[in-house]
Amino acid sequence: MPDFVKGMDALLKTTDLAALKSYLRWGVIRGSAPFLSKPFVDQNFAFYGKTLTGAKEIRPRWKRCVALTDDELGEALGQEYVALKFPPSAKAHTQEMVDALERALGEDIQQLDWMTPETKKAALVKLHAIQNKIGYPEKWRDYSSVIVKRDDLLGNVRRADAFEVRRQLNKIGKPVDKQEWGMTPPTVNAYYDPQMNNINFPAGILQPPFYTNGADNGINFGGIGAVIGHELTHGFDDEGRQFDAQGNLKDWWTPADAKAFNERAQCIVDEYSGFEPVPGVHLNGKLTLGENTADNGGLRIALMAMENSEKGKKEPKIDGFTQEQRVFLGWSQVWCSKQTPEIARLRATVDPHSPGRFRVDGVVRNMPEFQQAFGCKTGQPMAPANRCHVW
Repeated sequence: MPDFVKGMDALLKTTDLAALKSYLRWGVIRGSAPFLSKPFVDQNFAFYGKTLTGAKEIRPRWKRCVALTDDELGEALGQEYVALKFPPSAKAHTQEMVDALERALGEDIQQLDWMTPETKKAALVKLHAIQNKIGYPEKWRDYSSVIVKRDDLLGNVRRADAFEVRRQLNKIGKPVDKQEWGMTPPTVNAYYDPQMNNINFPAGILQPPFYTNGADNGINFGGIGAVIGHELTHGFDDEGRQFDAQGNLKDWWTPADAKAFNERAQCIVDEYSGFEPVPGVHLNGKLTLGENTADNGGLRIALMAMENSEKGKKEPKIDGFTQEQRVFLGWSQVWCSKQTPEIARLRATVDPHSPGRFRVDGVVRNMPEFQQAFGCKTGQPMAPANRCHVW
């Protein structure tokens, strides 16, 4: 970022040297505070936890220790996690669901009434080129050079950080490793990489409530199925659509299709801009557009995939709910959350994801299938007359 470098250069020339030294000392202490004695830990939490996010108390020490180990030695921890929590049967079933979701997205693309055949063809080429990474890396990272001492927490962190810096620098001049993961196996998250054109699902998210090995299709497709669909849809959202099947920044859309996409995307921008996580604070529909587009497309194709898998079957109700209803229940369960007004206000300005409540309400109100499944009347909050639909 040339402008940043220019600005920093000007700042260094005009700022008092003593002030710069004080700032750098503070930076070292701030970065080290979570790993120092209790007074440092408490003072750090008082601002970054209580004041900034509204947290009432610091997380238990064991949770902080596990998170730190995951940050610094994630794949070593991941090996143990996978052995305990992610059997081969779960990986195989997840791959089956991914295959079903990709077929459903292919059907969805072919059925679009706003996209020309030329762009549909390019979209299907990109879809079929997407690579899947499920659970954990094929080759585990070697941390044997990292020295870990029982009585030197801060030193352990610094040595692990130095290991990672060296690892990153050693990539210079070498081919890109397409098998490398950007998340550790225990991470409860997933991602789509537009430059790699791949989707990644760590073992950590392939657990309840997102995925339950042996559970019914409705709950699993509504949970992890919709998340898989979400990541696939990222390849075709406002940012992902700018990359081709090989991950190159390349425009493969006709002008007419790009215009049609933007018109439908604007509907989602306007819809989510009307949501208020805190009274008087609105979501930024443009900031959250990519994630909202992926949520809407993800649940829609998850429902399609579930219905395709149930063809020819007459599944009995479970707990009084049909499989279609359980897809929506599965989606709503994975976004149950609790947060303070402070963090809700902060995230409304900086987080590209909508809060859990609106990840559910904003999606289902756009789906006629939800209205049909639960018998809502047109005009009710979850069955508006005008709906947004991109994918």
